[in-house]
Amino acid sequence: MISPKNIDQWTTIIKPRSGWLELKIGELFHYRDLIMLFVKRDFVAIYKQTILGPIWFIIQPIFSTLAFTLIFGNVAKIPTDSIPHALFYLSGIICWNYFSSCLIKTSDTFIANSYIFGKVYFPRLTVPISIIITNLITFLIQFILFIGVFLYYYYTQPNIHPNVGIVFLPFLIMQIALLGLGFGIIISSLTTRYRDFNYLLGFGIQLWMYGTPIVYPLTEIPDKWKLLFILNPMTAIVETFRYSFIGKGGVSALYLIISVIMTIILLIIGLLLFSRVEKNFMDTV
Repeated sequence: MISPKNIDQWTTIIKPRSGWLELKIGELFHYRDLIMLFVKRDFVAIYKQTILGPIWFIIQPIFSTLAFTLIFGNVAKIPTDSIPHALFYLSGIICWNYFSSCLIKTSDTFIANSYIFGKVYFPRLTVPISIIITNLITFLIQFILFIGVFLYYYYTQPNIHPNVGIVFLPFLIMQIALLGLGFGIIISSLTTRYRDFNYLLGFGIQLWMYGTPIVYPLTEIPDKWKLLFILNPMTAIVETFRYSFIGKGGVSALYLIISVIMTIILLIIGLLLFSRVEKNFMDTV
């Protein structure tokens, strides 16, 4: 039997969680080395045993931009607010890629890591956070590609007007990360009981993408449908990103505020569900 005298000498006490929201965010700082190990593991695993390695991160948006230019720009002839097709599509693609990657990979947190979660204790939130950081590296690589295309059109096209909105780019990136994290851990929490969400996610992501102004500008949306698109938090993010570099777009401060509120709501719901599920998910996976 352990005496109370010995308890005072312990440095760490692990207790069962009882409340709905006991995430202990401060613990994540103490496990920062583990987060970086997960980042290294995930990033290396992406291009391990490939010939081109990280170059694939650049090839994907290039081919997507070419396909969108051919199909939506040349065949469907969807307007792009007089913005060069390559620059218009690429600006939306890199934002969407970061969000969708964060969402898809965090949505598999419990299922994909159950073999680790069942053996040792560490804050479970370290896994989705490491995914956000890993995908941020990919985003930065693709962002360098975008900057190259942007500079080309900036010096060759008269209608490219970057503005002070570029200063808020870190906040946009943070919002994308938090939105992907929030929605991803909601899906991850639900899939511990209902695996149907795994099958619905891929289909839902495709629909969400076409509900976001990536291949068309927000200005082309009829007024009667515009509110529906504004409630999509990615709409204001993509439009603001585009406006910051190109100087054109249909975004406003109100749209951005709505987007931020939606992001916060989804993040809070996700954290509540995640905190609730992580206590007993090993009984259901």
